Amino acid sequence: MTYGFIGTGNMGGALARALVKTVSPTDVFLNNRTMARAEALAAELGAHCADAETIASSCGCIFLGVKPHLLPGVLAQLRPTLTARENKPLLVSMAAGVTIAAIEQAVPGSAVVRIMPNTACAVGAGLTLYDTNSAVTQQQQLDALLRDMAASGRLEALPEELIDAGSAVAGCGGAFACLFMEALADGAVTCGLPRAKANTFAAQMLLGAAQLALESGKPFGLMKDEICSPGGTTIAGVRALEEGGLRAAAMNAVIAAYRRTLELKQ
Repeated sequence: MTYGFIGTGNMGGALARALVKTVSPTDVFLNNRTMARAEALAAELGAHCADAETIASSCGCIFLGVKPHLLPGVLAQLRPTLTARENKPLLVSMAAGVTIAAIEQAVPGSAVVRIMPNTACAVGAGLTLYDTNSAVTQQQQLDALLRDMAASGRLEALPEELIDAGSAVAGCGGAFACLFMEALADGAVTCGLPRAKANTFAAQMLLGAAQLALESGKPFGLMKDEICSPGGTTIAGVRALEEGGLRAAAMNAVIAAYRRTLELKQ
């Protein structure tokens, strides 16, 4: 299957980088509003650049990576080409707040997959949530997409009504985690650790904790308790985090991201 990307920003670029680990770069076609960005990515990956009309008329799977407020205009422009095709392509939208129904209305008869990935897809450690409409063929289109995107990390089916909530933690949470790692590293630098080592230690710690959580299946609270010795250093740090309101702040961050997604739908 050939793949086209309309929009090669941070997320589109991350998915393209993951895709070429599985499929031939010569089967990948890139387009961006600023073509210099698509050209640079194509040179990096060994893929092709193409205009949006060419992608819409020829690719078997088309990733829609434009910003949500721009997507209706892009679909309106490509609608004649897409609807005229006998072999309907798979439209894969990553636009936050844009529903499957909205894409169906814009391009009637389309096979649509709505995905919410995160930027860690670029290094094979991502999480992509997805749902489809009834026009998607399970054995051909969806299975091929999941197989070819396997190098991006974990792909998990989720009913569309839950995708916004899932993305608020799985997608937006990457930025929250970066803020937390930066703060940890700042604390270590304050204590005398060189910046480069502080950054590495914070990132590796978070990576290890996440991997242990996924492989062990233990509740986060139990994992925390196993690290905290009575009267020890870790519990003193946990107390400081609780006094600073970390737990409530993290919850509020996810809720705020979710509410903003709902606003984008209006």
